[in-house]
Parts: sequence; C-alpha cells; structure tokens
Amino acid sequence: MVMEAAGFSPRPFADLEGKVALVTGAFGGLGRHFAQTLARAGCRVALAGRRLGEGEALLAELRKAGGNGCVVPMNVTDPASVASAFASAANVLGTVSIVINSAGIAVTRPAVDVSEAEWESVIDTNLSGAWRVAQCAARMMRDAGHGGSIVNIASILGLRVAQQVPAYTAAKAGLIHLTRALAIEWAKYGIRVNAIAPGYFATSINDEFFRSENGQAMIRRIPQRRLGEPCELDAPLLLLASNASSYINGAVLPVDGGHSVNTL
Repeated sequence: MVMEAAGFSPRPFADLEGKVALVTGAFGGLGRHFAQTLARAGCRVALAGRRLGEGEALLAELRKAGGNGCVVPMNVTDPASVASAFASAANVLGTVSIVINSAGIAVTRPAVDVSEAEWESVIDTNLSGAWRVAQCAARMMRDAGHGGSIVNIASILGLRVAQQVPAYTAAKAGLIHLTRALAIEWAKYGIRVNAIAPGYFATSINDEFFRSENGQAMIRRIPQRRLGEPCELDAPLLLLASNASSYINGAVLPVDGGHSVNTL
C-alpha cells in the first residue's frame, strides 16, 4: 500500500538530484565518504580542502562512477580562502545549497602539555573554521533566496569528554552550541543548521589503535560492542541534507552505537 499522507515521498532523498553540495575536509577520512555519498545521491559536489592532488584523484573516482563535481582549494582558517572556494564552486557548479562542515584536526596530549599553538590550531580549524564556512554559506544562500542545509560534523566528545584531547572536546562542544544558535537565527532565510555527532568509526587511520588492548577496551564500552562503519552515517547525512528533514532544525544527532548514553 502506498501512503499518500501530505509530505510523504517513497523516495525521501530524491530532491538531492542536481543540488550543489560543498564538503570541507573532503579529501580524506569521513569527509571523503560524505562526498562520495552525496555524489551517489545525485548531488554535484564541490570537494574543498588543501591537498589538491588527493582531491583531483577523488574527483576522478566520482566522475568514473557517474558523479559530477569540482575541486576547490580551501583553508578553513583563512576567511579569504573560504570565500574564494564558495565563489569558485558557484562559478563551476551553481549556487551551493548544501554544506557539510567536516574539516577537522586533533592533538592528543595530556592537557598540561598542550602548547598555546596546538590549542589555537585545533580551535581555529574545528570551531572557528566551521563558523567561517557556515557564515559564508549562509550569506550565499540568503542572497540566492532559496535557503539550504548546513550539516556540521560534531562528535560525541562534544557531548561527553575524554582525556588528552582538551581542545578537540572544547571545539566540538562549541560547534554543537553554535549549530543551535545559527539554526535559530537563520531559519528566517530558509536555512536549516543541524549536526551529526559520530562516535568511533573504523577507518584506516585508527585501525592500529583499535587492535590494541586500549582500543579493544574502548570498544567494550560501546553498548553495541563494535565500531561504526562509515556507511552507517549515510542515512543521517542524507536525511539532514535533504528536504526529508524540512522541519528538523538545530538538532544534534548522535550516531555512536549508544556510546554517548552509556553509564559512566
């Protein structure tokens, strides 16, 4: 039986076809996966980052699979670079209506040993960088008059803390509150701002750690007793990027196997 309720669609993410999405941190890690996911959903994807050779290789992969997009240089710590990247993406693909804020770095070190430069680097990339990208996107969406969706990639470490990553946890907590503040202010422009808070996911970068005794102990603290797979972020990403979430604004969606609600 086909439902005919108002707003129901048997293809909830169909509106992504042909939309222009910009993904920061797109050349590696989860950012790369997000770019691939949006391309498969029919978006034209602007791949933003600093390692342009890796970006061109990814773009070639997307085109081989039938996708479309471009590579735009972006350093999220430089406002001029952010503005230039959005202008370049719009010139090649059209006005950006979806932004995935996934650029980020981490410094793992006891808090008493973190240097001023390390602290500032993480905060400037993970929090201030996300702010610069969101602000530039919002200005473009507002001026275009069509609204859009901004999805910030936070972390469960913005909801609960871990040792030896003080700047990272502070930045992600700030990003979660920034998401809510921008959602309130930009709703009048038709711009929705939401966040995904991933838990621990299996990647080539952390594979060695999670094979260790400490890594295995961490996995045992996850209620589902396993790491997440990047594909398990696809539905949350597409939900928040598309009109399927047209009445979701200011939400923070943990995707973590229940880790953030586990007992202390």
